[in-house]
Amino acid sequence: MNRVPRFDGLERVVHWCNAALFLVLLGTGASLYTGPLAEIVAHRHAVKTIHVYAGLLLPVPLVLGVLLPYGRRLRADISRFNRWTADDRKWWSRRTRPSAQLGKFNPGQKLNAVFIGASIVLMLGSGAIMRWFEPFSDNIRNGATFVHDWTFIALIFVIVGHVMFALSDFDSLRSMVLGWVPEQWARRERPRWWAEEIAARASVGAAGDVEAGVEQGSREARAGAGEMPVGD
Repeated sequence: MNRVPRFDGLERVVHWCNAALFLVLLGTGASLYTGPLAEIVAHRHAVKTIHVYAGLLLPVPLVLGVLLPYGRRLRADISRFNRWTADDRKWWSRRTRPSAQLGKFNPGQKLNAVFIGASIVLMLGSGAIMRWFEPFSDNIRNGATFVHDWTFIALIFVIVGHVMFALSDFDSLRSMVLGWVPEQWARRERPRWWAEEIAARASVGAAGDVEAGVEQGSREARAGAGEMPVGD
């Protein structure tokens, strides 16, 4: 089975770190604010502390992944979320979806990524106001609580939907675990991205051929000048 690399190691680490932090935040948040769960939390202060620090850590994996020199593929994938094509519009209709030539991500995945990114900013900002509330007026505190609570509710639905879609497509899920997808999946589900990968391979191969040709020519020139090759 031919394989096509889809996510590198850094991208997978960032994804699973964020996923773990989101699960901690959802679990601790539900324990703090949901009546039945709040009643069974024995150490409310400890749960609140975990919730606050998990929230502060939430943007760290993504920011580090983007800034690190090894984050080239992550930065390239983030830039894809802002690229919308006519084929993306076809995807929304069941009638035209089969003919859509999609890139690496379908429109649902793009919207999910944008929403999650915006949620990180909203949750971090509103949560900080709720935790360190002294400098802020009552109106700002109430507004922060409103934004935090409703973003939390929206995240529950979005994350549950994301998990369900991931479980329904084993090849796509495997790519976030092992980093690759079968070539037939890429060709069938993401033909535009698959074509980009094939073109990139061809470009790398051509560059390798040119480099090998230059090296061979250099060796021949040295031999013609009477130089003796030295073995490794």
